[in-house]
Amino acid sequence: MAQNADCAEAFAALQQRGETAMGVDQYTSTHVFEALPDGGRIELQRDVEDPDGIEVIRSHLQGIADAFGKGDFSTPGFVHDGEVPGTKVMAERRAHITYTFGALPRGGEVRIVTTDPAAIAAIHTFLAFQRGDHRTGDHR
Repeated sequence: MAQNADCAEAFAALQQRGETAMGVDQYTSTHVFEALPDGGRIELQRDVEDPDGIEVIRSHLQGIADAFGKGDFSTPGFVHDGEVPGTKVMAERRAHITYTFGALPRGGEVRIVTTDPAAIAAIHTFLAFQRGDHRTGDHR
């Protein structure tokens, strides 16, 4: 029982850090972390009508695309309270990876593209960790 309470507390702390970093309630937003053959994508959208929140997400994801392109993964490090698997290689291979923001109806996405095999493996590791820690339920 104590382990379940610890897991619930850890997840609540993750959600709170996520809200601080992303600017929107994590319990009323949906993340998707999709691995693709050429990299992957990170999607964040509001689950409710929230024009202000949608703009906050879009601004956040544009900033993430810019930061990741520079090899700066401090935001996921903050949200997950430590180094996120895959980010070290992604930072080292940043010259071989592009990060592109795109608007979606209730938020946006960052498309991550590369032809570099080491970068693809790191991106997939990063996205798998994110799926697990954010409990998104998808298995891509």
